[in-house]
Parts: sequence; C-alpha cells; structure tokens
Amino acid sequence: MKALHIHNHYRYRGGEDVMFERIGNLLRANGHKVVTFERRSSDIAGISGKMQALASSVYSLRAKASVKELLAAEELDVVHVHNLYPLISPSVLEACAERGVPVVMRCPNYRLECPTGVLMRKGRVCTECSGGREYRCAVNNCRGNVLESVAFAARNTLTRTLGLFKKHVSVFAPPSHFVKSRLVAAGFPEDRITVVPNMVPIPRTFGNAAQGEYIALAGRFSEEKGIETLIEAAKRLPKVPIRIAGEGPLGERLRAGAPSNVTFVGQLSREDLGEFYSHARACVVPSRWYEAFGLVAAEAMSYAVPVIATNMAGLAEIVDHGETGFHFTADNAAELAGHIDTLWNQPALARAMGMAGRKKVEREYSEQSYYLRLMGVYETALGTKAAVAPSAELAKSA
Repeated sequence: MKALHIHNHYRYRGGEDVMFERIGNLLRANGHKVVTFERRSSDIAGISGKMQALASSVYSLRAKASVKELLAAEELDVVHVHNLYPLISPSVLEACAERGVPVVMRCPNYRLECPTGVLMRKGRVCTECSGGREYRCAVNNCRGNVLESVAFAARNTLTRTLGLFKKHVSVFAPPSHFVKSRLVAAGFPEDRITVVPNMVPIPRTFGNAAQGEYIALAGRFSEEKGIETLIEAAKRLPKVPIRIAGEGPLGERLRAGAPSNVTFVGQLSREDLGEFYSHARACVVPSRWYEAFGLVAAEAMSYAVPVIATNMAGLAEIVDHGETGFHFTADNAAELAGHIDTLWNQPALARAMGMAGRKKVEREYSEQSYYLRLMGVYETALGTKAAVAPSAELAKSA
C-alpha cells in the first residue's frame, strides 16, 4: 500500500508530532510506502510570516496545488491527514477529492469543533464554539490576539459551511472514545468514525517504581497541560523531589514559580526520556483540558510507572483508578499532593500499579494492535475488507 501522510509540525514538539513519525515508521517497517507532505510552524518568522500563516490557515491555494501535484506524480492508495494548520489548510482535501484518493483523518484534538483545538479558554474547559458558533472565538479573543482569533474563527466557519471535512474525509480516526463522542455531538457521521488508540513502543527493559527517586512529569509547557498544579502540589510536599521535562511558551513562568524541590531537566530525547521514566516513583499528568488520549500517560505506563492523572476525557480511559494509578480533579493541587504522598510512602503499591499499567499497554497499545487497527481503517476508506497480515517480525515482537 502507498500512502501520503500530511502534517504541519508544531512550533514546540508534542504528542501529535511524535505520532506522525511513529505511524510512518510503523508502516514502512511493514513494507508500505509512505510519502509525506510536511510544513513546520517553526518556519514562520516575523509579522509578515504570521500574516501569511493566518491567511494560509483559512485556505491555502499553494498547499492545494502542491498536494495535487504530488498525487499526480505518485500512485497513492490513501491520504492520511494528521494536522493541517496553519500552513496547509483543508484546501488539500479538495485536491484529494479531485484525484479520487480517499482520506483518513486522525483527530488527536478538537479542531473540527473548536477553532483553537483545545475546548479551553482562560484555563477552563469551554464549548462555546460548539454547534456552529465559531464566532465566539473572535468575540472572546481566545487566542489573546484579535487578528488571530478572528482568523481562527473564520477558518472553522468556512470549512464547516463548505463541508470540507464531511464531504472529503472517508474515515475519521480519533484516539479515544471521548473524542469520538465529541465528533458525533458536533454532527459528524458516527458510521465514519473509528477509534484508533495511540500506540506506544514497549521497551524491553524498565525500572522498578518501588525504587523510584522522584516524581516525574514530561510534556509541553502550555496552559492546557496544567503543570502549575504539580508546582503547587510540590509546595505541599517539600521533601518529595519533583523533576519536570519539556519546554514551551510557559517555561519562564513555571520556573519562576517553582519551589526548590522541583528540577527542570529540559527537552529530552526518546532515549533520555526512557531513562527519566525508569527512575521515577510515579508520573503525573495534570492536564486541565479534555486530553484526547494522553500519550505521556501510556508511555510512562510502558516503563512500569504508575500514573496520577486528571479524571478527564482520554486520560480516564488510559489510567484505571486504583489499579494502574490514580485519578484526581483538574487544578486540585491538594488532591494531587495526596496521591503523590501515597505512592511516595508506599513503594510496594507503586510497584504493583506500575506493573499493572505495563500489562495494559502491552495488551491495548502495542505497535501490532495499532497496525492492525490502522489497516482496518485504510481498508474501510478504500472500500475493501481484504485481510492484511502484520509482518513476521512485528508479529514475533508482540
């Protein structure tokens, strides 16, 4: 099978960028050809660059022409859309339709319902734009920049009015049942939505949470991630070492407000991140938004580390309260501190929960499971039910 994968990389690397790379590598490892059309937000420079990006996010003739040319040059079976904003836009969906190539679209956020993609405003869950009220993004100035807020509202209004996604996407593939429920509520046809949970490479070696030396957090430093909640919890537990990995727009503010028992270790490579998890007593995922999946939680669980996560959306599907970790209420630093204290002082419990989490990852989020689910989605998009077997090497590793 030959597939075109389309993705606009974020300025700060996050879970969507990671999954884009993992999916492509998985398909190539199983003998499929993957062609990519990529743009990077980090290439946007200066005011003129931002103005051009805002315009292109609404409808990019250049991206449409480029994808159309690529489709004409390659004999491709399916197009897999990851992220279209801000330098690609839904215009490329028309190019796919004109060439008669079916489209599968990952839905790792809420962009089809919410102009900013996070269903969040001023640190709180917000659904004001749902149901065709995208203008609320402009009225509320959700981006903190009037021009950007207007542009974001305009692009969602245009794509909804033109029906670009409903007309040209064969299968929507959200990573959790919660995201599926939001898509259905937003009016997308349920029979064209298939849940495909994210995959997690399962490490052969892992640590012992009972011997963990600190509480870990890894993620992008942005408002929806709720990292401030862990900072506040750390102040209540001055004898518990906390280590935070990552970078992002809130980095300076987070560092300024952190107590002495919190250490920022920067952006880590995949190898270093594995080492980071392996020496942790527990991992905290304090997201205050509707996390579509919670890749960090599943990754930590693959290293046999218990996870303390907010009881929202996709995270509630990954972390089983009392079995693979604990749930807590978003922004509740006292509740979070209580769970951290429990695992810090009960190493045997941390070990048991960590091992239960690893078994769940092996069972539900392995590369083989993802591959088979994705092939099923591709076959649906192509209108065939032909069986596709995983490679021998992958099957052996499962």
